[in-house]
Amino acid sequence: MNCLYDALFGRHRDNAADFLILPDGTRISFAGFVGLAAQHAHAWRAAGVKPGDRVALHLEKSVHMLAAVAGAIQAGVIFLPLNTAYTAAEVGYFVENSGARLLICDPKSESILAPVAPQVRTLAVDGAGSFGDLARAAPVTYPTEAREAGDLAAFLYTSGTTGRSKGAMLSHANLLSNARVLVDEWRFGPRDVLLHALPIFHTHGLFVATNVALLAGCPMVFLPKFDLEQVIAWLPKSTVMMGVPTFYTRLLEDARLDRDLVAGMRLFVSGSAPLLAETHRQWQGRTGHVILERYGMTETNMNTSNPYDGERRAGTVGRPLPGIEVRVCDDGGAVLPAGQIGMVEVRGPNVFQGYWQMPDKTRQELRDNGFFITGDLGEFSADGYLTIVGRGKDLVISGGFNVYPKEIELALDDLPGVLESAVIGAPHPDLGEGVVAVVVPEPGAQLTPEALVAALAGRLARFKQPRHIVLRSELPRNTMGKVQKALLRAELAGVFGAA
Repeated sequence: MNCLYDALFGRHRDNAADFLILPDGTRISFAGFVGLAAQHAHAWRAAGVKPGDRVALHLEKSVHMLAAVAGAIQAGVIFLPLNTAYTAAEVGYFVENSGARLLICDPKSESILAPVAPQVRTLAVDGAGSFGDLARAAPVTYPTEAREAGDLAAFLYTSGTTGRSKGAMLSHANLLSNARVLVDEWRFGPRDVLLHALPIFHTHGLFVATNVALLAGCPMVFLPKFDLEQVIAWLPKSTVMMGVPTFYTRLLEDARLDRDLVAGMRLFVSGSAPLLAETHRQWQGRTGHVILERYGMTETNMNTSNPYDGERRAGTVGRPLPGIEVRVCDDGGAVLPAGQIGMVEVRGPNVFQGYWQMPDKTRQELRDNGFFITGDLGEFSADGYLTIVGRGKDLVISGGFNVYPKEIELALDDLPGVLESAVIGAPHPDLGEGVVAVVVPEPGAQLTPEALVAALAGRLARFKQPRHIVLRSELPRNTMGKVQKALLRAELAGVFGAA
């Protein structure tokens, strides 16, 4: 028995229905994809990877990447999907920290990534001797490795306020339980067609969208990325779209978006970043559809959701999902009543197993009673809707990606001429939040925002780089010397023209 593989893939061995629909019209059946997954399971073994080993994937979204993930699950391997925007240095940290046995990447990245992890065999996915060659030469069946519900399936790396990335350990049961709940709550079935334009190195695109489609047995229109023309072309042929707020703001900018275009759609889901209430209202006015917003995290997958049937309330993330407990607590861990703001805590089968090789950090954030301290500040309404009002960890979510201020501050402070810095998020009409940096130069230093942006280009992934930099003589501090980021957020809230 392989808990996750059997539920997601094994049952589709003889399913001739379409699973993946590619932009050029190519269709891959469920059974065909199961065969591809088996070939990739063989490739992992041929590359020297054993059950329980960790492997890292630095790949552009493709059928090949998805099959490599499925093959890893079948082979009993723990996989680390990595954002291709990460720099070589960042990838090197993830590989070294996780102890990954193998890193596979796209051909264009092989020469860049090989030096950062010399202890790991780096393979391109195509070309002579590549991982892709190993898969293509393999049989389309594989003797599935046994894995229990509590065994680890994946690591997802998420940074903390210290700037040190943490490997969130997710089990087979964590991933499967959450997908099953979402299939029921969002009414998925075989007749659905999911428009998939999300990345698959991220919880949203991989563990929510893809796993739900597999459990429901419905096809996915598998787009490499969000492309406005492709999305508009496929909306009339789809029934569900999962997206980040940026998807919706960009579609709203196009005059072709109207009720006729989405007449066959039954559900639009938004997550990974806060959805502005104005976007919620504009979408309903243009399309007649009310976006369903939900709340999840790397460490927990999905926690709450606005209802499929019932009021989808703008500005809220709905009620706790079945089987998941969500509470709002004060600093001492006491539960607060509705209407009071406190720290959001979550408990349920979706909650991760802890941080890889960080027992102290795990103890700080996972209570003995199983509740995970999310770091998000929120409040419940009298009728049980949760509103996220802030983040105690200063997390910025830009375009659906997590950006951790301390990491950017460390990079800025390391630059010549920078005395200190403070990084915050400000409302952004397209990205949800944009990264803003307030920089204090050293006495006599001649700094410009443009020069600072250029200096960060090789140090940080593009989505982490500040979109607005302000030079100041000092940072605001309280009597204890702590930087008052709340003042900066209030002062700079309008830099991107978002209210």
